[in-house]
Amino acid sequence: MTPSSVTLGIYEKALLHVEDWNQMFRQVVDAGFAFMDLSIDESPERLSRLEWTARQRAAFASAAHQEGAQVGGMCLSCHRRIGPGSASAGTRRRAAEIFRQAIDFCYDTAIPVIQVAGYYAYYEDPDPGQRERYVDSLAQAAQYAAQAGIMLGIENVDGNDVTSITKGLEICDEVHSAWLTMYPDIGNLAEQQLDTTAELHAGQGRMLSIHVKDVLPGEPRRIPLGSGSADFPAAFGELARQRWSGRMMLEMWNDDSPDSNRICVDARRRLTGWLDEAGIAVSDGPERRS
Repeated sequence: MTPSSVTLGIYEKALLHVEDWNQMFRQVVDAGFAFMDLSIDESPERLSRLEWTARQRAAFASAAHQEGAQVGGMCLSCHRRIGPGSASAGTRRRAAEIFRQAIDFCYDTAIPVIQVAGYYAYYEDPDPGQRERYVDSLAQAAQYAAQAGIMLGIENVDGNDVTSITKGLEICDEVHSAWLTMYPDIGNLAEQQLDTTAELHAGQGRMLSIHVKDVLPGEPRRIPLGSGSADFPAAFGELARQRWSGRMMLEMWNDDSPDSNRICVDARRRLTGWLDEAGIAVSDGPERRS
C-alpha cells in the first residue's frame, strides 16, 4: 500500500500582516509552505472579507497563483461569536448567512475546504437546545455546500462543545452528508487531555485535513511548537499506521512579529522532522502547470 504523504500549509495569522496579497503569499512560499489557510474570524476586518466584490475575490485568487501558492482552506472561526446554536433566532439567521457567504466566497476563489468551528454558542450560557440548533445549522450549510462542491470540516475545539473527533463524528452521522466530515486539531485534543492516538484512530477514513499546533492544559493558543504538551510523534505514528495522506496546516499566532518568517521556517523544520521519523513523506502538492 502507498505510504502516508502530506502537503504542509501555514495559517494566515502566523505571517506578517501586509495589505498586499502578493506579498502575503510570497511569505508562504519563502517559508517553504505549499498553501495558506485564510482566516475569517470575529474581527470586523476579517469578517468583512465575506463582502468582497467579484473583482476583489479574483485579485486574491490571482495573487496566490502568481506567487505559486495555494489557498488550502478557510478557517471560519467567526462562528465562535455568532453561534449557529444560539438561543437567539436573529443570531442563528446571521450564522446561517455567514455559512452561505463563506461557501459562495470559496466557490468564487476555488478554495476547496471550510473549517467549521465546533462551538455551539461560545459566549452564551449553555442550554439544552444548543447542540440540536448547531446540528440543524450544519445540516443546512452542508446542503448548500454540496451544491457548490465545497467540503465542510468540523474542527474539535477548546471549551465544552465539540471537544473531540468522536463528538464531531456523531454530528457528522446525524447530518449524514458526504460534504461534512472532520478537520481535526491535534493540539486541541491535547489541550482537552484526551488520548490523541485513540481519537485519531476513531477518525480513520473521515479526516479531511489536519491542524497542527502546540498547547498546554488551559492554554490552546500561542504555545511555541515543541514546548507544549501535544504528543506529535504518537499522533503522526497513528496517521502513518492509517496511511493518512492530505493537507496538514501549521497553526500559529506570531502577532506580526518581525521574526515571523524565521519562526515559521523553524517550526516547519521541526514538524518535518517528526513526520520523517514517523515515515510520513512531505510533498509539494500537485504539480501546477502554466
